[in-house]
Amino acid sequence: MIRYALRCERGHSFESWFQSSSAYESQVKRKLVECPTCGSAKVEKAIMAPRIVSKKGREVAPVPAAAPAPAPEVIPPGSTSLMMAQERELRAKLKELRDHIVKNADDVGERFPTEARKMHYGETEHRPIYGEASLQEARELVEEGIEVAPIPVLPDDRN
Repeated sequence: MIRYALRCERGHSFESWFQSSSAYESQVKRKLVECPTCGSAKVEKAIMAPRIVSKKGREVAPVPAAAPAPAPEVIPPGSTSLMMAQERELRAKLKELRDHIVKNADDVGERFPTEARKMHYGETEHRPIYGEASLQEARELVEEGIEVAPIPVLPDDRN
């Protein structure tokens, strides 16, 4: 996992974790990374001070940087395997949720916003659906009172 310091087009700074640098690039390209303050999907990596783990693996020594680096995090021995086990369990539950949605709902693809509106306004019968919508389309649906939620995307998913 990689933690990136990010900044949106309006100058808000925030951090986020990604499975890899390619996962970050993919999510940014698909506009899945948003500023938690203003919701902007135009984000870029901010400058971060790297950390180097000593040979003993217990102490973290910050590399000198132009800006003060945050205090180093010391990970207690054994906690990494616990985090990995919790992460695997969470991923398994997210995969189970996604598989349930795919199995029990109709994939309407790019017609998702249109189909969701038709059901909301009583033009067609209600049924479980999933598909694709841009961030803007999803916001518009929510503003109209139509409940939508993203389907979990896991790091090991292949496009």
